[in-house]
Amino acid sequence: MASPAEIEKKIILRSSDGVEFEVEEPTARQSKLIGNMIDDGCGENTIPLFNVDAKTLDKVIEYCRKHAGTTSALGECHNTDKEIESWDATYIDVHQTILYYILLAANYLDIKGLLDLGCEQVASMISGKSEEEIRKTFNIKNDFTPEEEKEIRKENQWAFD
Repeated sequence: MASPAEIEKKIILRSSDGVEFEVEEPTARQSKLIGNMIDDGCGENTIPLFNVDAKTLDKVIEYCRKHAGTTSALGECHNTDKEIESWDATYIDVHQTILYYILLAANYLDIKGLLDLGCEQVASMISGKSEEEIRKTFNIKNDFTPEEEKEIRKENQWAFD
């Protein structure tokens, strides 16, 4: 549980496009990267996040606020409440482009729970689909010749069994 001083302390995060967000320290600490920066004394000033734009950072902060106190920075859930699971499902049900930006930010900021949630969403987008359906979903061009594809299938037969 966060101490009263921790709850009152605000951290200012600056996105790559210069927008500043004031967040509570427990919310900011959902990110291991930001938590380490705070521990190193950087929390007294604005913390620049060069790899996260404002729109994405706003979405990430929304997740962190919901999970502050329920999930540690290591992604260990301290609350198996169905409400959180339902909220997460609604939260991550976003356009594919937004999902990718969230995944990139979660990886950069080292927010394991958010990264796992995003990866689960991508997995659900792939599950049960054929190769061609996956290519279409993710706009992946098949640039293998038929001969190259045959060779790859032969070398990786175990994956097709």
